Amino acid sequence: MKEVMAVIRMTRMNQTKQALAEAGVSSLTACKVLGRGKGIVDYRLLQGAEAGHEEAIAQLGRDPKLVPKRLLVTVVPDAKVATVVETIISVNQTGQAGDGKIFVLPVLGAIRVRTGETGEAAINEMTE
Repeated sequence: MKEVMAVIRMTRMNQTKQALAEAGVSSLTACKVLGRGKGIVDYRLLQGAEAGHEEAIAQLGRDPKLVPKRLLVTVVPDAKVATVVETIISVNQTGQAGDGKIFVLPVLGAIRVRTGETGEAAINEMTE
């Protein structure tokens, strides 16, 4: 089992969620986060702020600003990791700074609280 964590643009959350569901992964956790990469601000930031984009507005100013993003987390069997990563990339890749990051981590165990199932049985998609 692996945990796939992705930091993506807030505006891409619904498309990412739908694409993952279509790929057979509907179980996920998402939360609003703030962060920044190492990129240098360029003229497109000003254009984005003028157009009213939250991410651009948040970066304006003299100090490094934190940008609102979404953190998406899902735990999947090893066989689905490539599909999940490819799906997230296909929805979120624009070629511009700020497209996000994906991290894949090992998971030592999982337990479904309601049933007591463990291991991959605890993360398998339910058909109820």
